[in-house]
Amino acid sequence: MFYRRPRRSVPEINASSTADIAFLLLIFFLLTTSMDTDRGLPRRLPPPGDKTEAMKLKERNVLPVDLEGDGRVKCAGEYVDVRELRERAKLFIANPQDDPDLPERVPEEIPFLGTVPVTKHHVIALRSDRESSYRAYVSVQEALAGAYRDLRDELARRKWQCPYADLTPDRQEAVRRVFPQKISEVKPETDKEE
Repeated sequence: MFYRRPRRSVPEINASSTADIAFLLLIFFLLTTSMDTDRGLPRRLPPPGDKTEAMKLKERNVLPVDLEGDGRVKCAGEYVDVRELRERAKLFIANPQDDPDLPERVPEEIPFLGTVPVTKHHVIALRSDRESSYRAYVSVQEALAGAYRDLRDELARRKWQCPYADLTPDRQEAVRRVFPQKISEVKPETDKEE
């Protein structure tokens, strides 16, 4: 006769706390994971319902930029690529040689910087065709905003030997007063007729 061993019963795992552990892990991952967020274009909009009169600007204080439906960019009546647009915008904003065809420079007392010539009344007027692609629109906006970033960074490095992003908030505000970002969206010609 054969001797049979008694069968051992497999011990059951207590699964009553498994749901609690899974819930705690889910909360942990939700709290510690960073989600990708969409980034927009930072622009200051006028208050809603504010009926402001159109500002009268001298022609020399306005840089017209046109984004056409086929993606071509026209700056002051000449076709340019996006890199050249950035350089032209920098020259227009800063007006380093005090050119009479570029924006007027007005001396202004600015904390941390003293009396500095500022092109206060300049405006970059961006008109984009409805048929232009979103990618082209964003690249033009990025080129224009990049011109301001470059000028601010150059001033910060000249004055404090560090990039604009590393400055204290007070110093950043002083640099922004020298190069205030003024990009205006202009309605396309087809919108004006309506």
